[in-house]
Amino acid sequence: MIEKDKLISELQFKAVRSSGAGGQNVNKVSSKVVLSFDIEKSSFLSMEEKELLISNLLSRLTTENVLILNCDEDRSQLKNKEIVIKRFFTILTQALHIPKKRKATKIPKSVIRKRIKDKKNLSDLKKNRKKPEF
Repeated sequence: MIEKDKLISELQFKAVRSSGAGGQNVNKVSSKVVLSFDIEKSSFLSMEEKELLISNLLSRLTTENVLILNCDEDRSQLKNKEIVIKRFFTILTQALHIPKKRKATKIPKSVIRKRIKDKKNLSDLKKNRKKPEF
């Protein structure tokens, strides 16, 4: 399981002027939060977790394997920081999730019999629609 408190200490935040809601406030206050997380330099992730993250988040990473997330949804810098941290952890848990392997199962004979019976019934129904031959 991910230790959130330790990982938060590795995150880097930068406050930038936002283009979102806020009117004149936008020009004065840096409310947009940019989160960056260097996967390779992380000391709390194992090598397997790092490789899994890099392979699953390849399209979202920079060339140096840094994950960058932005948030300018709110006027408050603090709320934007909370939102971007929450988003970071959801992305991280999704990327670290390993799906179960599918077990191949045999189709039961009763299901095969039922399918063939249904096909036969439909075939007979269509045959009965034709004009009789004399």
